[in-house]
Amino acid sequence: MLGALLKQVVGGLREVPEEIAKAYEDQKMVIGGRAPRLADIVEMLKATTSKKSTFICIDALDECAAERLVRLLDSLDQIVQKSPGTRIFLTGRPHIRDEVQRRISERVTSMRITPERSDIIEYLRARLNEDTNPDAMDGGLEADILKKIPENISEMYVKVTTLRKLLQVIH
Repeated sequence: MLGALLKQVVGGLREVPEEIAKAYEDQKMVIGGRAPRLADIVEMLKATTSKKSTFICIDALDECAAERLVRLLDSLDQIVQKSPGTRIFLTGRPHIRDEVQRRISERVTSMRITPERSDIIEYLRARLNEDTNPDAMDGGLEADILKKIPENISEMYVKVTTLRKLLQVIH
């Protein structure tokens, strides 16, 4: 994940910093080639993010394997400590909140976001309207979908709702 993040950060620069280009060239020289180690990636991220404001957004952090979550959060903390202009936006289910607050030493603000029934119905209607085989569903099935799914959904819808509510907070 951090390697993909580094690729995105570097992709936004006018030119690849020399130390990053050299690190990748050095890795190619290893027999069979290999990706840079986590520590190297974190150092490269610290170097590139310390030079300009950076926003790191990671969605569905709760889906990260537990043994990798700790390393990821510790790495993000190292990046934020070195790069005060870096901001991190994470989404995930509530059960990881304590771990995030424990691992990232900068001030952490949590916001509980719950889905609105109307947003869920609007989302479902949009997806149903995109159906490439509209004859496969009758009005009764559509009504059941629009009734039962909003009743049973909880925080699975956080991704869509988060963006909408975040934009409301910003504006």
